[in-house]
Amino acid sequence: MAKTYYALECFTAATDGSAVPIIPVARNDYPAWLERQPETRRRWLTSADFYIAGEMPALVPGERGTLEAIIVGVESAADFWAFGTLPLRLPVGDYRIAAEGAIDEASAALGWGLGAYRFQRYKSAARELPRLVLGDGIDPAAIEAQVRAAYLVRDLINTPAADMMPAQLAEAAAGLAEEFGAQMREIVGDELLTGGYPAIHAVGRASVHTPRLIDVLWGQPDHPKVTLVGKGVCFDSGGLDIKSASGMRIMKKDMGGAAHALGLAYLVMAVKLPVRLRVLIPAVENAISGNAFRPGDVLATRKGLSVEVDNTDAEGRLVLCDALAEAAAESPALVIDFTTLTGAARIALGTELPGFFTASDEVAEGVMNAASRAHDPVWRLPLHAPYRAMLDSDIADLVNASPEPYGGAIIAALFLQAFMPASIDWLHFDVMAWNLRAKPGRPRGGEVMGMRAVFEYLGQRFPQPA
Repeated sequence: MAKTYYALECFTAATDGSAVPIIPVARNDYPAWLERQPETRRRWLTSADFYIAGEMPALVPGERGTLEAIIVGVESAADFWAFGTLPLRLPVGDYRIAAEGAIDEASAALGWGLGAYRFQRYKSAARELPRLVLGDGIDPAAIEAQVRAAYLVRDLINTPAADMMPAQLAEAAAGLAEEFGAQMREIVGDELLTGGYPAIHAVGRASVHTPRLIDVLWGQPDHPKVTLVGKGVCFDSGGLDIKSASGMRIMKKDMGGAAHALGLAYLVMAVKLPVRLRVLIPAVENAISGNAFRPGDVLATRKGLSVEVDNTDAEGRLVLCDALAEAAAESPALVIDFTTLTGAARIALGTELPGFFTASDEVAEGVMNAASRAHDPVWRLPLHAPYRAMLDSDIADLVNASPEPYGGAIIAALFLQAFMPASIDWLHFDVMAWNLRAKPGRPRGGEVMGMRAVFEYLGQRFPQPA
């Protein structure tokens, strides 16, 4: 896969002093700010009917007709998304943040970088991007790592399933491993049966694209173990319980959990976080053929629990349960899984707010605080134990989905919890991984959700040595 996410032409470190200033103005301060401006600028903004509450920036000309400044409205000092509108709207050239205390420059640079994203694998070359000068107050390596990780996630999700099946997802993981000197192995096809991953094999066996478990290992053996698990369903037809045409339309995004795991792994390795990192991605296509698994089948799992299949469209939790059992076998300090698991989570929280589950109040508090610091909102949902009865089966240890139409996100999380020992801190994220609408810095299509919050949490829990 082409590494389009490494092309950060939207930034520059050098400038000859001609970079146009971008001036952020808080919306509630705009009248007073306008009064303080030179008469020519004040007249221009007034005559242009600049709308400070809108998303369009104001381009202010100088006396000789050159571009003198860019005015952009922000809600507050934390509103870095306002800068996400600029890279695809401003003329080509160099720009700099003239914050004057109104906003953090590093945050503004992050918003700029996220807004510069374009998925161009199948399109003709677009116009050159304007460039933001990363000044002395900005750590360029930190900003570029955040932006590159987001581009990686978006690119992987946006790539059509024909070019992002299990083998290609493994190639992306291999490229990451090679870049950072990590180890990688794959367990492929019938090796999943002999290796003890029967649920992954059952879900993926109907596809011509061979299922596999991708396993990446990085870091010092004596560091705390952190394991990331990502749902890698590269396309989800629903299986024999087939989805509708509209329900299947964007199912290339069903490997969004795997994309998040790889994006977070990129950040952890790029900043050399002091952890022993492992990434497990069960990569399959949930297809239909003569040997597809069926409703009513009973599947074996790596943990030894038997699972009755109520619905073949609840396949994500089946591939995850084998990966989670493998993750738990090493007794890591923390296991985090990212999944595009349930529509129920979207009904509960909408498509833009990712939900997470954990049995640990301490972990939950740490994640919520980290999300606030990173301005990357997430929301805790309950592991409501009484709903566990909805997973009871007459013929197996548990069933993969409840026929009841309520509490689906909680029931799916409780299914996964059955494969995680209570002694291990575990975070389960159920994310949309897709923008249904375009917003500043967040184009329609594949999207990163909750990853920056988790990275902030990891940095607090496993700090760099002094």
